[in-house]
Amino acid sequence: MGKFIRAVASGAAAGAAGVTALNAVTYLDMVTRARPASSTPEESVRKLSEKTGISVPGNDDQRSNRVAGLGPLLGIGTGVMAGVVLGVARGIGWRPNAVVGTFAATGVALLAGNAPMTLLHVTDPRKWSASGWISDLVPHLAFGVVASSVLRSLRSPR
Repeated sequence: MGKFIRAVASGAAAGAAGVTALNAVTYLDMVTRARPASSTPEESVRKLSEKTGISVPGNDDQRSNRVAGLGPLLGIGTGVMAGVVLGVARGIGWRPNAVVGTFAATGVALLAGNAPMTLLHVTDPRKWSASGWISDLVPHLAFGVVASSVLRSLRSPR
């Protein structure tokens, strides 16, 4: 059980570091291109609320503020869980080199972040422009570089 807990904890740490890098690159992109924040995190919360029947409490202003906070928290949780998946894979013996690890972590983060939003009909990657794809891929690549590096730097579970 200790090996599994260590793998989960290592993955969570890698995911937290990765999502911090993803957010930093996203905010730098917003500053550089003067683009607005994405509405997809908040829209995801609204759609999840509808689909699950779990309402966000409060009057209109309170609910709006809660949704504004829940959107980014959903993204952080997704990044941490993506890291946990990678940590557990490492815990059961998967030891990719730096390049493969980076691309695997990037792919896991892209899938974890975009698949639910696609299934909820919040977004449709098939309709994204090249600029939209770059705006999504670059921060997820930052996640992959950092999460993979953190996992490789942590002592392997024994």
